[in-house]
Amino acid sequence: MALTNGQWAVLEPLIEACRPHAKVPPQHLRRTIGAILWRHDNGAKWRALPAEEGPWWIAAQTFIRWSRLGVWERLLKMAQERGVGLGMTFLDGTSIRAHAKAAGAAKKGAPGPERDKREALGRSRGGFGTKVCVIADSRGRVISFSLAPGKAHELPHAIPLLATLPGVPFWVVGDRGYSSHAFREHVWNLGARPAIPSKSNEAPVACPSWVYTNRDRVERLWARLKEWRAVATRYEKTASSFLGVLHLAATMDWIKSQPGV
Repeated sequence: MALTNGQWAVLEPLIEACRPHAKVPPQHLRRTIGAILWRHDNGAKWRALPAEEGPWWIAAQTFIRWSRLGVWERLLKMAQERGVGLGMTFLDGTSIRAHAKAAGAAKKGAPGPERDKREALGRSRGGFGTKVCVIADSRGRVISFSLAPGKAHELPHAIPLLATLPGVPFWVVGDRGYSSHAFREHVWNLGARPAIPSKSNEAPVACPSWVYTNRDRVERLWARLKEWRAVATRYEKTASSFLGVLHLAATMDWIKSQPGV
């Protein structure tokens, strides 16, 4: 993607506020950020960056180092400061197929299965991949993510994701994968209302259709995020780098949602 002047005007002060500050300020910061965006939008190898985007290794090192330091996550949180809509919040998860190059992260003394669990990689019916869970605000914009190996269920991630909200929502909306008496009780105890349909083998519960029909907002969110090829397919070996891709894509989605950008 091409970084427009309007997007950079919003993005630059956020990056300056959350990036690590060294004695020597980074040169060509806009070009480096543009190169990082281009690589993840196109899903290309770092070495395939066009020459006009600058040295590929500068973009690669910056992205990986900032991922480890949590810069991209802080960037997303700063983009959200203009207002998170909590009238409705949406929980959802999706399976991301991992490219063969995503395997092979450093073992760090752990055997293969433990390494895969640490890096949120695992086998499911869809193949080797990662389960990405998200909680989104009323306008279908990312609040936070959670990663798990591909075969993991979404429900255990729901309560930790709710804990990342800046306040108490009015409605918590999720599909049947979140159907659980204990989870609904947790939502009520927070002061919110669940809109989660029951499974076919469960007793019916109240789930207002006029609320649940809005769940397509989180589905449209996934459609926007997966336009980034590095989101639709995981190329990153480590969980921290893949979360960096997700946080960066979500930040740009927030910036694009602002009028006039």
